[in-house]
Amino acid sequence: MSRVALLTLSTLVYAGVSPNTCLAYLKYQDNCMGTQFTLLIDHDDEISAETGANAAFEEAKRLELVFSDYLGDSELSMLSDSSYTMKKQRLSDDLFTVLKHGQGVSRDTNGSFDMTIGQLSRLWRIARFKKTMPSQAKISRAMSMTGYKHLKLFPKTKEARLTLEGIELDLGGIAKGYTADRMLKTLRRHCLSRCIIDAGGDLVIGDPPRKSKGWRIKVGGLEHSASPYLELSNCAAATSGDIEQFVILNGKRFSHLINPFSGLGLTTQAQVTIIAPTGIVADSLASACIVLGIEKSQRYLRNQRQTEAYFMLRNDGQVDLTYIGSD
Repeated sequence: MSRVALLTLSTLVYAGVSPNTCLAYLKYQDNCMGTQFTLLIDHDDEISAETGANAAFEEAKRLELVFSDYLGDSELSMLSDSSYTMKKQRLSDDLFTVLKHGQGVSRDTNGSFDMTIGQLSRLWRIARFKKTMPSQAKISRAMSMTGYKHLKLFPKTKEARLTLEGIELDLGGIAKGYTADRMLKTLRRHCLSRCIIDAGGDLVIGDPPRKSKGWRIKVGGLEHSASPYLELSNCAAATSGDIEQFVILNGKRFSHLINPFSGLGLTTQAQVTIIAPTGIVADSLASACIVLGIEKSQRYLRNQRQTEAYFMLRNDGQVDLTYIGSD
């Protein structure tokens, strides 16, 4: 799965304060995991802030070598390759943590979130690049090599086994959220807690800036009268959807996001923003809920603590907003 950055950061340079008391924050950017990461830090000492930002980006690039499905020598790619032997593989703490959390979401959503769709992801990347619909035979073949139940985890030894030959893992719907969580921990170790991390659209948010209740975030990437501004701190926000990022194939509009049940790009013209305690939770829930849809997400999110969702759905050119709060 991939994620479009729909949480607007354009207001964050002067986030959370009135126009007459604007504060400029220290801003750092770097490319990682195929996208741009941005840090905003509220701190007086530029040298200390830069040192912490560099350490946070180093952590992100370390994790890219763990989670990437593009790099053939990443830990994830080597785990995918092990499907041809079906032998147990010992995992790093980072990879095991992400896979364990993801498998929990997969079970709870009956496969609406699935980290084993690597074959489908690769097929749709090619389709979007060539703007050519994959054949049904290719879709069926890729579908035959998916299924979250084929990923077996062994918590006592932190090992994993893939039980279906040719299955490939894709952490596009969870890894950036976890990475941003780790970056926040790095910044806090450098005494830089007043910060926000934009990991390609997944936001992990630290303490509020000075003179503010929180970092001011606009939900959604579309101009919509009901789309709220939120002042957030010590939480995370992630958006998933196909309202703005799509491709036309054979006259039909398909999302860059894949429906694990059909093997096709989503056609719902919807997006969801999740507010949750951590990046890994927000990222994975956004990926799951865009597949579940509004009604099933309402039932599912009842059991998620400190979690909110903002659904946007395009109907006849109009975008409707639905708010979901956890009990």
